[in-house]
Amino acid sequence: MFVLPEGLPLELTPLAFLAGKWSGSGVISYSTPGSDEPPVEHEFLQTVEFSYTDANYLNYVSQVRLADGSDASLPTELGFWRISRPAEAADHGPGLLIGQGEPSIKTHEDLDALRTENGFAIEVSTLHPGGVAELYRGFVKNARIDLASAHGVAFETAKTYRHSTRLYGLVEGALLWAWDIALPGSELKSHASARLERVE
Repeated sequence: MFVLPEGLPLELTPLAFLAGKWSGSGVISYSTPGSDEPPVEHEFLQTVEFSYTDANYLNYVSQVRLADGSDASLPTELGFWRISRPAEAADHGPGLLIGQGEPSIKTHEDLDALRTENGFAIEVSTLHPGGVAELYRGFVKNARIDLASAHGVAFETAKTYRHSTRLYGLVEGALLWAWDIALPGSELKSHASARLERVE
């Protein structure tokens, strides 16, 4: 039986199953565009943490290293996950401006009013150390999340891809995810996937 984490803000209830620290392994698979060579595959180890304060978003940190004995680190991801809704006066920002007034979501009924047949709409912002920032849109329904890249910005020196989708799901207590990317000049292809177990 799943128990809501203590102190989790009401607005984050649909994302509650993510909260905590996860660890496990996965596989990266990729092909060079235009090449007939079989995909290159590497196993990796990953730690993911979804943490929260009293704010209306989850903090996200993903750390990955190769499992080939080299222990080489792969790019870390930092981000924020939240329920999609219009900004209101009670929200903080922009910058460090302090929100004013009462939030509109005070009860489970207020939150449930945001539910659609696809679940709750969510927004995810992700930052990569290679100079890329991504915005994803998607839905959370029960313990499944479907995301698709909506916008992205990058420095001119960054390595980029054209489009990306991500899938997350809680299966028998484990967090499974899959990530597909479309490199320039190619369609969406499997990029990486992993199975993570809760460690905290």
